Formats: sequence, structure tokens, C-alpha cells
Amino acid sequence: MLLQAGVISGFCHLHVVPVKGTRRPHSACPHRRQVARSQASSAPPIQGRPSARVAFKNRTVHVDRSASEPSGQPGCEAYADPLKGHAAPLGATYLPEEAAVNFALYSSSAAGVKLCLFKEADLQSGRLSYEVELDSAYNRTGDVWHIAVPQLEANLLYGFKLQGGHESEQVIDHCTIDTYDSMQSTEDAVTVINPGLRFNSEAVVLDPYARSIVGRRQYGQLAQDLDYTSDSVLGLASTWPQTAAMVPSPDDWFDWEGDRPLNIPLEELVIYELHVRGFTQHTSAHANAPGTYLGLVEKLDYLQTLGVNAIELLPVQEFNELEYYQLIPGTDDSYRFNYWGYSTIGYFAPMARYSQAAHSGGSGQDVVKEFKTMVKECHKRGMEVLMDVVFNHTAEGNERGPTLSFRGLDNRVYYMLAPEGQYYNYSGCGNTFNCNHPVVRKFIVDCLRYWVIEMHVDGFRFDLASILTRAHSQWHKPSKMQNSNGSGHTNGSGMQSTQDTGIMVEGAGVPTGTPLTDPPVIEMISEDPVLRSCKLIAEAWDCDGLNQVGAFPHYGGQWAEWNGHFRDTVRQFIKGTDGPWAAAFAQAMSGSPALYSQTEPAEGEWWASNGGRKWKGGRAPAHSVNFVTAHDGFSLADLTAYNEKHNEANGEDNRDGESHNLSWNCGEEGETMSPAVLRLRGRQMRNMAAALLLSHGVPMVQMGDEYGHTKGGNNNTYCHDSPLNWFNWDQAQHDETGYARFFRCLVNLRKQRPELRRRSFMDGGAMTWHGHMPHQAEWTEETRLVAFSVSSPSQGGLYCAFNTSHKPQTVTLPHWPGLVWQPVMDSGKAAPYDFLHVDEDLSQEQLDSARAQMGMWTSEGCYPLLPYSSIVLEAMPEQHSNRGKPPAAAQSRVAGSAQGQEQVHPQGMSRGSPAANSLHRAVSSSQPDISTPPPQRHLDPAGPATNEQIPAGQPS
Repeated sequence: MLLQAGVISGFCHLHVVPVKGTRRPHSACPHRRQVARSQASSAPPIQGRPSARVAFKNRTVHVDRSASEPSGQPGCEAYADPLKGHAAPLGATYLPEEAAVNFALYSSSAAGVKLCLFKEADLQSGRLSYEVELDSAYNRTGDVWHIAVPQLEANLLYGFKLQGGHESEQVIDHCTIDTYDSMQSTEDAVTVINPGLRFNSEAVVLDPYARSIVGRRQYGQLAQDLDYTSDSVLGLASTWPQTAAMVPSPDDWFDWEGDRPLNIPLEELVIYELHVRGFTQHTSAHANAPGTYLGLVEKLDYLQTLGVNAIELLPVQEFNELEYYQLIPGTDDSYRFNYWGYSTIGYFAPMARYSQAAHSGGSGQDVVKEFKTMVKECHKRGMEVLMDVVFNHTAEGNERGPTLSFRGLDNRVYYMLAPEGQYYNYSGCGNTFNCNHPVVRKFIVDCLRYWVIEMHVDGFRFDLASILTRAHSQWHKPSKMQNSNGSGHTNGSGMQSTQDTGIMVEGAGVPTGTPLTDPPVIEMISEDPVLRSCKLIAEAWDCDGLNQVGAFPHYGGQWAEWNGHFRDTVRQFIKGTDGPWAAAFAQAMSGSPALYSQTEPAEGEWWASNGGRKWKGGRAPAHSVNFVTAHDGFSLADLTAYNEKHNEANGEDNRDGESHNLSWNCGEEGETMSPAVLRLRGRQMRNMAAALLLSHGVPMVQMGDEYGHTKGGNNNTYCHDSPLNWFNWDQAQHDETGYARFFRCLVNLRKQRPELRRRSFMDGGAMTWHGHMPHQAEWTEETRLVAFSVSSPSQGGLYCAFNTSHKPQTVTLPHWPGLVWQPVMDSGKAAPYDFLHVDEDLSQEQLDSARAQMGMWTSEGCYPLLPYSSIVLEAMPEQHSNRGKPPAAAQSRVAGSAQGQEQVHPQGMSRGSPAANSLHRAVSSSQPDISTPPPQRHLDPAGPATNEQIPAGQPS
């Protein structure tokens, strides 16, 4: 028997009413519901579109027609008669042969789909221009709805309306009561149907694969003041107006000028965390296109001079900066913004209001080209572009949030849900993206591949990446035979019901949200032939306490991690806190081998001791992305100026933000005129910068820290589009304290010294630890001095020391025959003598004079350190030492090791030579292998390690 599609027998009468206390969705309102073309239509086929039938043994099936044949909808002045279209690829794709645009949309639960087309003027007025209803018999393949529209008018925009069920609907069994008020008096059983579904047939939602999104054109500008309560007006509010996606056109060519991936080795990177708008929005930038991708291009030469070779962009995928828009309490004209952008709407679309093209009336394609221009110009200057991506949640929030895209397309698929449809909230933002669902993980991989292939991005930092390791939820439908009557019910008006039978199951065979040892989405990313060559950086924790630092599923070292241990340890040790911080600091400076090299988990590492056991160890120093500050938290300058957060400007009575910042104000809270306090703060800033840039691993610098940007003690500036967050070019260029020069010199020292950029963890002979005497390191809880030397066969080597005591200390330098120690950096000295490098601020004669003055110390094999100071000395051949140095014969020193063994420097020695082996044995005998570091207590990378309150004045 040949069955016609959609004909179902055995209808049951259901009465559908909203759940008490919930807002009735438009699709559930009988007086608003529009009768769509029935999927169960028994009307004869449209003339001119015969369906072929082919017999296979005892059954007959329909043969799918060509995708280029008409699907029955009429054309209009803006487009020709639509075609059936293709089910792949998803999104909107231009088809040259048909001169048509193919639209393909995934939705497993929709009962109907309409393609909505806008002219921009109509979009701004909240009204549709054109609407095309898809026919489920011809415009659907499996769970993909598709249609091809030929000869589309130029510059049209698009979205979709979807018809389907909503979890607020209920079924009242065995009664004929139609009203909600009557239902309250009945004792009949009430059953909630469609758990997890949130369709709204009157809302126009975005295509998840939209390549550019058009709405408001000016950053921070409200949309037209329309009557958004009216049924005839699309959009939610002037802060949430209707948006739509760019329809692709044949004119999307971009001249990359031969651009290719830079493929800079991970260990060579110096990452600069940058906010696109904040970088050039300040008036001091004097940018032609402030706050935009082109504005960033104007300032790339500055970044090149600074020495960074990778920029990590805070979110640049489409988001709504007015999401939190309201007057900040206690202010007259300050409004709350979503400044950071960690609330994504369109994953394939660059943030339009970061583009000069959008500001000046350009098309969505112009926005894309401007982003590409920025990437190309970065590559020309040797800088890679990394994106901060947010796949842990979306802007739609919890059940009270707006329906923008995923919720209105397939809420059960895209979000992690409990059996009755409640949202899991591992992100702390209301919802959790269902990352390991088969459809969602394909979406994530498709998105990342697009940014790499089409936009030439070099890598990604994954916000709250541990959520990507959690087990997904999955809606389970009965078989077609079991469900043959499940969607054929009618309601009291005779319309077909959208009831969807099934159950919410644990998608991975374990409870939803369980961390998976082998998360499918991480494996797909890691093994993808395009993505495996990219930089992949995980923020390896989430808001529910899952901490995977050191054991994030890395699939053979494909993933690096933000190392929060480094941040906390450096802050604790540099301010001189009692505790195991000297040993922890040594670990941090050597690339955190306990985290990334050792296979045995430390006490307290729950994940590494359980599901993450197979991922523990086996990586390199470069898998540790080291940072002292980031966008959320104190700036580097504020770490030295505030004991407490000062977030009053946020309008939340200082309740928001982290309360334990491991900071020290150096004696006075906030702004001060005290010369002694200011000098100490300057040294502490230099000490933390030195710890960051002298450490093994990949350093990440926060925008503005290189010149000492302050946020006035506010450690949670997410809501401020103001000078509080904007880069101050005047301060950076005037550099009154010399700190900006110091920082720049440090970055370039790192680039020049390969011994600071090791590819693998070093044995005891390559990195040697010292105390006041060579090879006599101390690891007590009172230790305030950590010193180490790193050798380089081609450049001698470096000696680095950090004194975090309130007392001055003197160190004896290791003896390397044929070499002399010359000072390079001393944070205790005034600028420009804090860094001895010839430039416009320091002449060769001044450098020689400074080294000659320190010759009285180095000639005796020692060096003094002021309280809270750090030093770097370089080993140089005696014949190449600078003028003004005391005679080499005067440099009698204490022998190298505590055991009296004379140390032989490895300069010019080949691996395995007798001299090299002798050096290795000598160093190893006096210094334990760094792979077995002194014991230290566990530090939480997601927050401070202790709850201590740091008093003003000298730290404990």
C-alpha cells in the first residue's frame, strides 16, 4: 500500500491551556494562531509537480525530486519561484548554477517553518517584508528544512519562524473544559506535554549558521522606540530589536594577498589579551575608526613594537552590548553595558558594531571583509589572531530569557535539560550549551572550521572549557510505529496539536552533566584535520566547581590551558606571604611540571585522580598559559594599590566581584602621594611582570598592564564602556615612570633568549636553583628568596633572582669559567637603569657606566637586592664584556656548588660530550631534578588559594 505523507488516522480530542503562572506563548493563543498549510494535507498534488513512484519487491516508495525543481510557493517582485533546495550545508549558501540562495535549517521538533525576508528599513521598523512557508513534503529531509530562492533581491536579510509545541501547554484528561479558570475547579488529571520545547510561532529567530547579523548599526545606540507590545511589531525592546542575518551574494570575494597561517610554535608566543573596542575608543587614540577592527589595524605597529606575536580577542562573535542596559544605581548618566561580550548570539558572525562598515551603512558582507582585513594585517606583522569563544552558554539565559535563536529552533537539542525541561546551569549564566549532543558538537566544529578556513583565525581560547567535557542530555523519541499516533491529536479548535511524545534521557549513558573522560566534542576538535594545527587553549574549569587544570583532555598535547595556579602563586610569593610559596613559585617559573609533566596527581586533584587520570602529565611547559592578570579581576597596577575591591561604580553595593584577590596595597589604599609607597608599587609591578615574562610556558599579558592601567580598584568591570576599561594612549606613550619601557624591554628579552622558551621540561642541568649561595636553594615557609640560572649553549645564560622580603639581601653568583655576569635588569633601580638596554632613553655610554658601577659587586661574585626587588644578569664572555668593567682577574668567586665542585659552563659543548656530562653530573649532585619539586599545597585555579585578608602596610 502506498501511504501519502502526513495522513494519520485515529485523532483524539485534547484541550490545550497554559500552565498557571507562565506567560502564554503566542503559538498557544487561539485568537493569534494562524492556520498554516497542513502537513497532513490530503489535497491532490500541485499540477506540474508529479511524484515518481518506484517499486522495490513488495513495496512502493517516493523518489526524491531534484533539488532544483520548484517546490510550489509563488515568487514575487523580490524573488522568483522557490525551489526544493538542498539539505546541506546548513545555513544560507549561494548556488551559482541556479542563481539562488539555499537555506537549510535543522530542527527535529518543529511542525512548520517559514522563511522570513527583510528589507533593512522594514527590519528597523519591526516588520516583515516577505514570508515563504516551507512545505514539509517537499522542503524537508529528515530533520533539516530547506528551500532555495532564486533571483533574490540584493541586500535582503533573513530569519525563520517555527511552529511547534511549548512546555507551558497542558492536557486535561477526560474533560471538555476550555478555560484556565474553569480548570482550577476540576479534579481531572492534568498532564504537561512537550517538556523542554519552547517554540513561538510569532518570533523570528536567527539562523545559527548566519555569517553576518544586522540590527542596530551603532555601538550602544538604542533602536527605534516602537510599540514592542503590539502583535504587529517584531522584536522585544529598543535594547533587543529584531535582528536578521545577511543573505549571501556572489560578490563575496576578498583579496587575502597570499595570506597563510603563521604557525608560530606555541612556546614562542607572547599573547596579548585585547578588547577590540576598548583598544582604540579612548580619545587619546586619535583613531580614524575608533573602537573598530579598522581602528585596531591603525595601532598594530604599537603591538609589534611591544613585542607580542599573538593577540587574543575578547569575544568578537555577535553579542548584544545592551543586554544589561540600564541606568547604574547611584549615577546620573552611567549605564550598564555587556562590555566584555561573554554572551553570544551568533557564533559564525563577527560582532557587527565593532566594524566601521556597520557604522557607515555598509552591508553584512562589508563587516566580514573588515574582520578579514584585520586578520590579514596582523599576519603581515607576524602576529597571530586568537579568539575567545563562549560555547558554554548563550545569550538566551534561563526560562525567563529571550528567544533569539537556539531556544526557538530546538531547545531540547541545543541546551542541557533536566527531564521536565529545566535548564542546567554549569555556566552560572542561566543555561548550559549541550556541547556533546551529536548535532551541537557538529555545530561547534563547523563554527571553528569556518573561522579558521574562511576568516584565517589562528586559534581559540575556550571560556569555561570544562563544560565541553560534560555529558549531554538527549530527547528520545519512540520509534515511528510507536509514535504513529503521537503527533496526530487535535485540540478543541480542530487544529493539529504539536504534542511531542518521548522522554529526556542521559545522552552519554551517564547522568547528564557528568564529566566525561573522552568527551566527543573535544575529541572531534582535537582530531579534526583543520583544527588540530590551531592553537587550542582551555579555561579548564567551570562555575560548578569542576577543575581540570593539568588534566584537561588534551589528546596528545593538542590543548594548552590557562594556568590559574601560576596566577595565584605569583601573587602570593611576590607580596611576601608566609606559606609554601617559594616552592610553588619555583614550580610556576619552570613551567609547572607537577601539572604538565608528572603523571601522578597531587593530593586534592579530584579530576586528575578520577576521570582525568589518563590525561595527567605528558605535556610540555608551553601547555601552561601563564598569566598574573586577565580581563576579570584587578589590573596589574591595582594589585599593588588595593587590598580590597572597590566595585561601587557597578551599582551593586560592592557585592559583586571576587573578594579575595591576593593583592597588597604597599602601605596605603588606592591613590597616594607618598613617594615611598609609589616606589614600592613600581618595584612590585616590575617584579610581577618579570615573573610572567621570565617563566617557562606561554605568557599572556592583559591589555594596558604594560603601562600600568588602573581601574580604580574595580575588579569586575564587565559593565563599563568607559575610560575605566579603555586603553589610555597618552599614559602609554608619555611613560612618566618608565614602567612601559621596562615592560617592553622584558618582552624583547624573552624573544631574544631561547633558554626562556624551552620546548620540553628541563633536567637539573639546564635549570638550576639557588639561594643566597649557589645551588643552596631553600624551600621553607619563611623563604623570601628564589633564584635560578638557565643556560644557553649559544648565548651563555641568565641568572634571575626574586627577593620578596622587606629586607635587602645579597646573593652569591654561580661561577661559570670564562664568563662574567653583567646586570641586565634590576627592578630596584630607577628608570631607565632598571633595564640596561640601549635605546632612546639609555645611551651606550650610560649603560657602560651603570655596569661599571655594579662591577664592585659582580667582580666579587655577588649582587645586592633591595627589598621587594628582582634582578636578571647575563653571562658574557670576558673578552666581550662592556667598557668600564673591572679587570677580569679581579673576579675571584666562590666555587660553583656547595660541595666545592667547579661548574663548567656548557657553551659550545655538544650533547653527550664528556664536558657536558661532567656539567650535568655536577649540577645534578647539588640540585634535585625539577620534576620532583618541593611539596606544595593545592591551589585552586578558579580562585584564590586562601581567604586571608591582607592588611595595609607590610604583608604577613
